[in-house]
Amino acid sequence: MTIKLLLADDHQVVRKGLVFFFQTQNDMEVLGEVSSGKEVITFLESQEVDVLLLDIQMPEMDGIEAASQIKQQFPEVKIVILTSFSDYDTVIPAVKAGVEGYQLKTIDPDDLADVIRAVHNGENAIDPQAAKELIRHVSTGNASEEQHRLQELTNRELDVLKEIMKGKSNKEIASSLFITEKTVKTHVSNVLAKLEVHDRTQAALFGIKYVSNK
Repeated sequence: MTIKLLLADDHQVVRKGLVFFFQTQNDMEVLGEVSSGKEVITFLESQEVDVLLLDIQMPEMDGIEAASQIKQQFPEVKIVILTSFSDYDTVIPAVKAGVEGYQLKTIDPDDLADVIRAVHNGENAIDPQAAKELIRHVSTGNASEEQHRLQELTNRELDVLKEIMKGKSNKEIASSLFITEKTVKTHVSNVLAKLEVHDRTQAALFGIKYVSNK
């Protein structure tokens, strides 16, 4: 299966470099390049894209605003932020917007290709430096209140949370726990609701803080 990509960055040199690299990947195809968030929306209205590689600082509409809008209009599109920023004020809004990946532009191209494949397969991929910011954010919450939320999980939901912490997709969790993918989806929804988090990445970080992953 070929992964259909859209590149969004206001620097043409960056886009051309990425296009050149992705042409060497047999399982990836770049459908287009755009330079602003508004152009991303327009492109997605006319073509089906699997993974969007999205910069943050762009004209007209930045990457965070674009990601939020895309998740509302095109929820099937996976988003990988590719940026130079790993600070709290950038990482947190991106994750809250619902992106599946957050990587720094210093990433090795081969590692970036692996990130795209992982995200396409339903996993989350957060740069370690950016993840530290997320963990710091999670750690600012009320510990007793958060532990109470954790206690609301059933044993099976806790098992699913531990698998999420390992970065597994729903299909992999289903295979590991010998249950159907439909059942996994139900458990994942319950976990997110009970922990009061927005996505799998935040659930994983919550688990890192409070759950023994053994």
